[in-house]
Amino acid sequence: MTNDDVRARVREFLAPQLAGQPLADSDDFFALGYVNSLFAMQLALFVEKEFALTLGPADMDFDNFRTVDGLVRLVTSRTATAA
Repeated sequence: MTNDDVRARVREFLAPQLAGQPLADSDDFFALGYVNSLFAMQLALFVEKEFALTLGPADMDFDNFRTVDGLVRLVTSRTATAA
């Protein structure tokens, strides 16, 4: 799976939360107020289900979940180590 594939799936998941607002891949969607802290758990569950990963304590760094870029890095790093 390419970075672009991961990015597209993450953006599709985030789209309902953004209500049509533009978002750069490096924008912190929590700081911008698009989502709240409870959404972090939804993101973690989405990543595990969508990309067939099991996230561990080291993966739960909030920086992995606050931007599209962070989520792409998390997924690609985890899928690379799983391969």
